[in-house]
Amino acid sequence: MIEETWGNIRGELLKSVGRNNYANWIEPLEFSALTDGVATFLVPTQFMGNWVSRNFGEQILQELSNAGQSVSRVEFSVPRQALAPRRQPAVRPKPTVINDGEDLPGAPLDGRFTFDTFVVGKPNELAHAAARRVAEGGPVTFNPLFLYGGVGLGKTHLMHAIACELQRREQGLRIVYLSAEQFMYRFVQALRDKDMITFKQLFRSVDVLMIDDVQFIAGKDATQEEFFHTFNALVDQGKQIVISSDRAPTEITGVEDRILSRLQSGLVVDLHPTNYELRLGILQQKVEHYSEQFPNLEIANGVLEFLAHRISSNVRVLEGAMMRLFAFGALVGREITLELAQDCLSDILRHSDRKITVEEIQRKVSDHYNIRLSDLIGPKRVRTFARPRQVAMYLAKTMTSRSLPEIGRRFGGRDHTTIMHGVRKIEELKQQDSQIADDLELLRRSLEG
Repeated sequence: MIEETWGNIRGELLKSVGRNNYANWIEPLEFSALTDGVATFLVPTQFMGNWVSRNFGEQILQELSNAGQSVSRVEFSVPRQALAPRRQPAVRPKPTVINDGEDLPGAPLDGRFTFDTFVVGKPNELAHAAARRVAEGGPVTFNPLFLYGGVGLGKTHLMHAIACELQRREQGLRIVYLSAEQFMYRFVQALRDKDMITFKQLFRSVDVLMIDDVQFIAGKDATQEEFFHTFNALVDQGKQIVISSDRAPTEITGVEDRILSRLQSGLVVDLHPTNYELRLGILQQKVEHYSEQFPNLEIANGVLEFLAHRISSNVRVLEGAMMRLFAFGALVGREITLELAQDCLSDILRHSDRKITVEEIQRKVSDHYNIRLSDLIGPKRVRTFARPRQVAMYLAKTMTSRSLPEIGRRFGGRDHTTIMHGVRKIEELKQQDSQIADDLELLRRSLEG
């Protein structure tokens, strides 16, 4: 086949594959030989050869046949001189983590964010276990791992921990960690520089791809398209993908259905808001850490419990409060007492102290159990109404500053001893009945949100 024939075939391919695909994938091809029905083309990289073969091989074969060439197969090979510099060095390379500190704004992987420093409790135990499984390496069991939850619940901590653990376990592993915003930045930069081949090689030749805050691609059609193809290419190769978001895949608006379907095809794990026990555990860990820096500083009994109760919305705020307390105590040379904590953290405590009313609790509970508000506070004692009523009493006692007689008046004029009985009953049941415990946690999250 002469060069002129290949030139005519490339003209037909330009019409059928489009200008962008032609510029990225067809134009770099160099015809080499036609032997025994096999047409061989030279390509700059093996990655490109595999891509063209998979996506445009049949079209090229068809155009060759239309041009009168007797061809049964097309092959793509890299010239020997192009392969030489890429030979494996004698010493195995260290694990490569391309992170947001390489040539994009942002911080690199944080060495403090490991599994050892991650406090595990009921709200995050499944996410922690799933992250641990991915960090063990080996065969991919669920792909992608999708972590979602609100601000400050540990998503980024777990992603950094996975990357750090994989680095430690497997030499030479190629890991890419970056935010969805930075993925888009690289994509736009590659378009501007007309260097999509390098972009595709970078993201489709990795062992583990980790994308933080994937909700950022919502509404970015071109970025979504490239993300979709990158996702599929890696899954086809059996490579691991880990994604985080501030909401569940079904709640991300402005994202194509086919992408949402891919995001839900693996394991989707919710990091729930922290409960009291988990917050207390986090504070205790922080005290151990800060005690090494401030060995002579003492913290009074009850301070940690007070903070775990009062600061419930955000772990980062909780950790910041602890840091402020130790810094203040060290500067003034005083023991960290409850009084000092209230004075030093007055702004944080005011912000966290949202007033929840008994009436608001009653409405939430009646909606949750699908009963009428009048039945919740009314005299009927059937189980259908009595158990939700006791749940509402318990929440009113633990989440408001109202006295038992005041709560009783808001529940149809009941005596304070009735409220006490209801509170004790729920305290017993939540230890024995997981459904009651889950209902309480869900209602508490809804009220605090």
